[in-house]
Amino acid sequence: MDVEEFAGLLGPEGQTVLEAVRGHTPSGELAAATRLRRTHAPRLVAAAMTQARLRQRAAAKFGAEDAARMYFTANGVEQATRTSVAAHRAARFRRLGVRRLADLCGGIGGDAIALARAGIDVLAVDRDPLTCAVARANAEALGLADRIEVRCADVTEVDTTGYDAVFADPARRTGRGRTFDPEAYSPPLSWALAAARTAPFAAVKVAPGIPHEAVPADAEAEWVSDHGDVKEAALWFGTAPGAVRATLLPSGDALRAAEPPQAPPVRAVGRFLYEPDGAVIRAHLVATVARQLDGGLIDPTIAYVTADALAPTPWATAYEIGDVLPFGMKRLKALLREREVGNLTVKKRGSAVEPEEVRRQVKPRGPNAATVFLTRVAGAPTMLIGRPAQGS
Repeated sequence: MDVEEFAGLLGPEGQTVLEAVRGHTPSGELAAATRLRRTHAPRLVAAAMTQARLRQRAAAKFGAEDAARMYFTANGVEQATRTSVAAHRAARFRRLGVRRLADLCGGIGGDAIALARAGIDVLAVDRDPLTCAVARANAEALGLADRIEVRCADVTEVDTTGYDAVFADPARRTGRGRTFDPEAYSPPLSWALAAARTAPFAAVKVAPGIPHEAVPADAEAEWVSDHGDVKEAALWFGTAPGAVRATLLPSGDALRAAEPPQAPPVRAVGRFLYEPDGAVIRAHLVATVARQLDGGLIDPTIAYVTADALAPTPWATAYEIGDVLPFGMKRLKALLREREVGNLTVKKRGSAVEPEEVRRQVKPRGPNAATVFLTRVAGAPTMLIGRPAQGS
């Protein structure tokens, strides 16, 4: 789809075709397209069909109500920030007193929408004309055009003087796919960090796997998970230099440390095993959680916390452990058969064995459920068998 085709979608005929293809299942697309091509240009019908499919994909990130009114490109859906994460970041900026923000590399407008809904005036900049057209259409569709100015320009040439904050989300994909070299980002991460330092407050979106040693000393590093899945990391400027933070959505619970915590003790497996949230692990805050639980690690290199007592915590999922066994598939198969376990959950950390391979070999059958952890305990390959802790 090019800018001209997209403009056609926004016109009266395009809206009619979009409405006609709304809600079609893949199996019904061919019949719908054939019918619509009798009275509408084939290119317009094809663009509307593509847009309908993108809206269905986007519902997982933007919610069904917004996605049904918005416009997308394939890259835009892939790269846009999930609404829950964008809303969290917008709320942080608002609490910092931000009123005007420059959104560099704004894409189709996902972050700009959340910022505008938080009451912040946004300059959204992107260099791709089609992406900018889509972002403008989204601002109009959601009634936010009075707060979002979309500018098609090279972000490196935009003057952000006078803005309270900067948000930069450099593209981490090239023509050959995802890149892990920060200087291969578009624009390079070094430029984004320099731009961030020109404003009172700023956030730069980075890959969740960013090494801690790569975090600038004057930045606060935040990892965000949504329903247990790590979605992104961001470097914040003007907040808490040197701090690390793990934020859990949808609750908004945040765990922060001003400096790296001391490593927790390694101890024998107790009655309960705690699996820390991914954001906690990425932020290197497992030791903080272990102290809160009066627990320790099962191995110095494994992010599982063990404790003798069950304690409620938002930072980890608790399991009650019944068996601690040396790794062995025959032994596991016999135990599961004896206990008639058919509903088997397999988790791994520090093990090369894949959960699918375990299920293939043990062939679970029966009415009961169990969780198996393939891991290391004090350096030794080990199997922990248990179940989710009641009341956790």
